[in-house]
Amino acid sequence: MLTPVRFFTRPSKPPLSPFHFSRSLSVPYRRMAGVPTTYDGPVHIAVIGGTGVQSLPGFTLAANLDVSTPWGSPSSPISILQHPSPTTGKPIPIAFLSRHGVHHELAPHEVPNRANLAALRSLGVRTIIAFSAVGSLQEEIRPRDFVVPDQVIDRTKGIRPFTFFEGGMVGHVGFGDPFDEGLAKIVRKCGHSLEGEGVRLHDKGLVICMEGPQFSTRAESNLYRSWGGSVINMSALPEAKLAREAEIAYQMICMATDYDCWHDSEDVNVEMVMGHMKANAENARRFVGAVLNELCKEEHEDQVLAKHLDQMTKFSISTHKDGRSKEAEEKLQWLFPGYFD
Repeated sequence: MLTPVRFFTRPSKPPLSPFHFSRSLSVPYRRMAGVPTTYDGPVHIAVIGGTGVQSLPGFTLAANLDVSTPWGSPSSPISILQHPSPTTGKPIPIAFLSRHGVHHELAPHEVPNRANLAALRSLGVRTIIAFSAVGSLQEEIRPRDFVVPDQVIDRTKGIRPFTFFEGGMVGHVGFGDPFDEGLAKIVRKCGHSLEGEGVRLHDKGLVICMEGPQFSTRAESNLYRSWGGSVINMSALPEAKLAREAEIAYQMICMATDYDCWHDSEDVNVEMVMGHMKANAENARRFVGAVLNELCKEEHEDQVLAKHLDQMTKFSISTHKDGRSKEAEEKLQWLFPGYFD
């Protein structure tokens, strides 16, 4: 049974351009009159980030939700869109969340990742497709190419809260493969199906996740290349770590917007990144639309529900019941009802 979600109202603000920058792609939020602020029933699929995905053909806005969690409020209201199942025609809900806020006001280290993942989990989300703009660290990954990464190196600095397990509850979950391979296979299949329409896809890649908000030095960029890094961004972590703790299948889709500063072309700058994002927006929309359409098929139900991760966290706690703090246990009970009774 899902924990009831509490809702509150935020003042309405006019939407900005759908193209925001911080090496991630943000969904524009629109508070529309008459749109429900509650949604009945679980939502199993979510997109974090993304460019213009709320305007995808065949998707209908069903609700805008303001969710409160024990870790605070998420980056933005969560929009629930409905998409007809390719198999049955029944509406399938998809949750969308803007990683950097409604107006891209949150720097990478300010993103409330725990609230984001907890809010989505509380709605029933078990699969996340995360979009992010990235810098390329390899010649063959050209600006406007897409990458489906399979590994990540953490170069953040401990500023960002990165676990749900603290303050009196210690838990250790496996993170050897930071992205979900079953989900990655579906994403790759969809990307390759669009190659004739201009989508160029790389099946694997190593993401270097740096702190930011400044870009790398040239020395750092070349160091990451020597490590075998494929792309660099500021958003993969702790998002992927928290998704794993929350038993959510998580796969990032990266879109290259520049060659970082190692390349002998022009150094990366905001204008360059935004230019490639705008030019490649239609490919991004087609890509995410194809992935969501595929995930809505009944044959992927077990994958979408992340059955392979079910109750993994329940058995990751190493703190004896007598040693658990009340506050920590209450927070985790909110996230995982019934796990720690």
